Amino acid sequence: MSDLHYSLRQFDWVVESAADFDLVVLAGDHLDISSSVSLDAQIVVVLRYLALIQESTMVAVSSGNHDLTGPDDNDERAALWLAEARREGISTDWGSILVDDTLITICPWWDGPAGRALVEAQLAADAARRPRRWVWIYHWPPLGSPTCWTGRRHYGDADLAGWIDEHQPDLVLTGHVHEPPFKPDGSWVDRIGATWVFNAGRQIGPVPAHIELDLAAGTATWSSMMGSESVDLGDLVPPLRTVF
Repeated sequence: MSDLHYSLRQFDWVVESAADFDLVVLAGDHLDISSSVSLDAQIVVVLRYLALIQESTMVAVSSGNHDLTGPDDNDERAALWLAEARREGISTDWGSILVDDTLITICPWWDGPAGRALVEAQLAADAARRPRRWVWIYHWPPLGSPTCWTGRRHYGDADLAGWIDEHQPDLVLTGHVHEPPFKPDGSWVDRIGATWVFNAGRQIGPVPAHIELDLAAGTATWSSMMGSESVDLGDLVPPLRTVF
C-alpha cells in the first residue's frame, strides 16, 4: 500500500490485517501536509501505528513527498522523522531486508542531486549482492508506465525508468500517483522488460486499495472498491483490463 495520508481508519485496517502477511509494505506518503493536524502530531501517531504493525509482522516503510520534514546533511529535504522508526528496528529509507532468496531495497523520496546520487549508489550496491529475487520500494512510478497515468497525462519518474532499464529488478512497489488503477488506460500493474511494477492507487474509506503478492504462488492481486484483479507473475505481459 501507499498514500494512506494520515487516514487513521486505513491505518487501523493495516494493523488488523498485518498478521496475515509475512511483510507489510507502506510505500510512502504516510503523512498529509494538507491536514489540519500538525505534522508533529501526525508523526507521533504514525510512528505508533508502525510499531503496532511491527508487533504482528515485518514492515518496510519508504518515504514520500508528504513525509519530508527538514533538511538532511546535504541541505535537501528528507523524512527525518523516520530515523525514530529505524531506531525501533523498523526497516525504512536507505535500508534493505533479505528474506530467504529475496532482497528488498527501500528507497527514500530524494529531493535534489545529492539524494539522487545516493539512491543511484544504493541500487548499484544492492545489485552487486542481488540474490534470486530483487524487490524495490520506491514512492513514484516510472515515467511512461500506465501505473503513472492520471487520466490526462503520464506523471512518472524518469530516473526510476532509467534505473529499471539498467538493473531489471523483479518487482518495484510504488505509489504517489493516486489515479492510475481507476482510470481508462491506467493500471495498478505494468511489466517493463523483466520487471513488474505495481501501484495500488489511493481510495477513500476504511480499507486502502492494496496489492497482495504471493511470491511462492507467483501471483499478485489488487483489491479496491472496484473489486479484485489478479496477474500471474510468470506471464510476459499483464492481461488487458476489462473493468472500464
